[in-house]
Amino acid sequence: MTSSNSISTAKPILIVGGTGKTGRRVAQRLAAQNVPVRIGSRSGNPAFDWEDRNTWLPALDGVKAAYITYYPDIAIPGATQTVEAFARLAVDNGVKRLVLLSGRGEHEAQRAETAFQQSGADWTIVRASWFAQNFSENVMLASILAGELALPVGDVGEPFIDANDIADVVAAALTDDRHIGELYEVTGPRLLTFADATAEIASAVKRDIRYVTITPEQFAQGLAQEQLPPEIVGLLNELFTQVLDGRNEYLADGVQRALGRAPRDFSHYVQETAATGVWSGISEGQ
Repeated sequence: MTSSNSISTAKPILIVGGTGKTGRRVAQRLAAQNVPVRIGSRSGNPAFDWEDRNTWLPALDGVKAAYITYYPDIAIPGATQTVEAFARLAVDNGVKRLVLLSGRGEHEAQRAETAFQQSGADWTIVRASWFAQNFSENVMLASILAGELALPVGDVGEPFIDANDIADVVAAALTDDRHIGELYEVTGPRLLTFADATAEIASAVKRDIRYVTITPEQFAQGLAQEQLPPEIVGLLNELFTQVLDGRNEYLADGVQRALGRAPRDFSHYVQETAATGVWSGISEGQ
């Protein structure tokens, strides 16, 4: 149910990163509500590219609101300046309703949040914990399929958030003005270590999947062998060796405040994802 003063649905909503984990889910939810969307991606029409500022204004032209996810991650150096520039461009061109996806415990992300709040936008921030879907979509799927997940993280609890909950919060924020000026820190309902999470997946798919704690040096060596771009290597190193140091080992109530319900449990995600066959090598994704 949208409020009586909610923004009109005549113009589309821009989803920056509309093919990503949360973006495509937000697009699905808005489409189900008959809200027109514009997918902001390099393959979109018009195309959108964070690295090409000439693509920003055409993507913003004629939209009434935007959901902003920064690629590759809002925690990387320079993200603050880029997000701020995009938000100010949007506001200057009449797109004031903006929703930003941010990350917990990431210094650069928090700086980006502050700049975003000062952009003149009618803003909402969704500050998310580690995505449950990282176990099944891209980041850790290959390791799960290989039967061993090795990370430089010990017995640190993380309240994994289901990307579907993030999408529900974002879709609500984009279509109901009561979320303006809100910062929703969203987490799952319980803390799990990576070993706990791996064990739940192994149990669901009835496979032997081990979790192994490795040193940061071993992790860095593995990333180097994969020949990833330097910014991705730096990001992953920060996420696993700094952000996952216990600073986020607590629950937050953002899903409850935004939606009036509890967040989905990790076990719900595991059962739902196991049923797709992705962890058995049957399917490539959900």
